[in-house]
Amino acid sequence: MLRLLLLCGALGCGADQAAPLTFTMLQQTRVSKGSSEFWGNASLDGQLSHLLEGLNVTQVLPLEPPDAWARRQQDVTTYLDYFSQLVKLFSKERPINYTQSLCCRLGCRLFPNGTAQSFYEVTLNGTAFLSFHVPNATWERCWPGRDAVAAFAERELMKYPKTTRDLQHFLNTTCVDILQAQSAGTGKQSSRSHAPLVLGLILGTFSLLGMGIGIFLCTGGSC
Repeated sequence: MLRLLLLCGALGCGADQAAPLTFTMLQQTRVSKGSSEFWGNASLDGQLSHLLEGLNVTQVLPLEPPDAWARRQQDVTTYLDYFSQLVKLFSKERPINYTQSLCCRLGCRLFPNGTAQSFYEVTLNGTAFLSFHVPNATWERCWPGRDAVAAFAERELMKYPKTTRDLQHFLNTTCVDILQAQSAGTGKQSSRSHAPLVLGLILGTFSLLGMGIGIFLCTGGSC
């Protein structure tokens, strides 16, 4: 037992291992009877950085100066409002009397050895729906059933640079740059690094847009 304890001590067993730095964004959308509800948040290394409630996004950490942040807020509001209008339009053409819940979870991790891992996962009504394969910027279906819906959403998302190449760059480069700056202990990143924190919300909205179109069309039986 003593030998085991000594070996465990040498290997760091039971000790707190250095956890990876993380940037995570969560965006949820609830669609019901032609109306949309939005909520979510972003966190940087465990600290809440942004909060999304309805059409309002709040900067919890002072990462951007007021004038720059005001422009970011307007961008997010514009895209979310656009999505809401599309939902209303499709609802009029194809009424849906049940609720759809979409959840996007994206971000990146920076490990102590310098390696990084990025992710973008989407669930529909609590079931894995789509995921973004970061290395080759492609969307992959995860849904076990109703393939027509996932296939349509996948095709829509693959049509636009915002949900392919731009998203890949955000997850592979910008997100990791943010964590590297945090790891360096600067305590303050440049405005170039701060801006993408909100850009992620916008990219998430584009993804929801593509899925919203697919869901509304496919549940109407016209995929």
